[in-house]
Amino acid sequence: MLAFKWNIKIKHINLDMKDKKILVTGASIAGPTLAYWLNRYGFNVTIAEKDAELRLGGQNIDVKGPAREIACKMGIEEIIRAKNTTEAGLRWVNTENKTVAEFPKESALSMTQELEILRGDLVQILYDHTKNDIGYRFNSYITKLTQTEAYVNVTFSSGETETFDLVIAAEGIGSHTRKLAFSNQPEFNYLGLYTAYITIAKASTDSSWARWCNAENGIVFLIRPDNYGTTRASITFTANEDQYKALSFEEQKTTLIERIKGSGWESERLIKEIGKTKDLYFDRISQVKMQKWSEGRVAIVGDAAYCATPIAGKGTDLAMSGAYILAGELSIANSYQEAFEAYEVKMRPYVEQCQKLPPGIPKLVYPQSKIGVGILNGLVSLVGSKPAKSFLGLFGKGKKAPKQEIALPDYEN
Repeated sequence: MLAFKWNIKIKHINLDMKDKKILVTGASIAGPTLAYWLNRYGFNVTIAEKDAELRLGGQNIDVKGPAREIACKMGIEEIIRAKNTTEAGLRWVNTENKTVAEFPKESALSMTQELEILRGDLVQILYDHTKNDIGYRFNSYITKLTQTEAYVNVTFSSGETETFDLVIAAEGIGSHTRKLAFSNQPEFNYLGLYTAYITIAKASTDSSWARWCNAENGIVFLIRPDNYGTTRASITFTANEDQYKALSFEEQKTTLIERIKGSGWESERLIKEIGKTKDLYFDRISQVKMQKWSEGRVAIVGDAAYCATPIAGKGTDLAMSGAYILAGELSIANSYQEAFEAYEVKMRPYVEQCQKLPPGIPKLVYPQSKIGVGILNGLVSLVGSKPAKSFLGLFGKGKKAPKQEIALPDYEN
């Protein structure tokens, strides 16, 4: 009877793994996606989020490729579609705001995707889709964890302690839980850029089109419409790795204003908005490269494990596919070690592919001189040319062919 018992599956979960108590840290995209699938497979899941509420800020993200396939499996594709940002496509403009090239949403060279949504809207959708089945603990994070052969003992910021069978960190690039749990810390591949995100008031120059503008000194402005009557802006620029490290919020604002002052285009508008904002994201752009995505009973997923940076345009795909595969492998494995190993085997080739940037990217897209900006704009204007495709091919990866980027097994069959 014992041998027969080990072969029985409930919801395709090996009985040795069924009802395991799992703590997931991070309530952004990877965390709730992971929790959804773990709960669906019969695991007892808790999500701890360090902030007091959902972090609903952020810019446009696209749900395409594997992310769209997983959203469909979760039954949220049409909910995502209903929250579309309304963006019609991309206009590449010069500092006089004259259109250099135009790429409608349907174009393979447009950064706008069919399912274009604000990051915060997707976070809210995932939360709403899981909150009735998953225990969320806000304003809570791990301060200490101790692993044994049988469990992980966790101390929370509240001072309370609790044991879990597994802990999975679905946090950001600077993951605190990863620092506590892993003896080997990641290598950060700095791309020579800092970026800032801000929500600003809509102006008469804004429309349903996104506008990309290169300015001298390695600055790129990007202004995009949203579905809330405001405008999302990002400012990305070249800088040394530690040039703006560990600044206070007010210092970040001052630094950003000084960096873009006199850059032309809509820099003065952005300076006024930066000066009065209370919601600014400002950080360097780095990829995360880890030799292992698990240590003992602790694993990592999403940006904490393999951030590809916004430059790659693959953050949502990596977060959702990693969460889906990790949950699925836990559902069919005989042990967590087997599941963690299978997760790495299936995900690592895709991660390495996503972290490879086209030759010259990002440096060639951030020219320092007026002449360099003029040359870039001239190349972009040649829509059908090979140089233009080289510079803009990054934006069109999701629209070329419907070929599968990564195999997503059906763990329920």
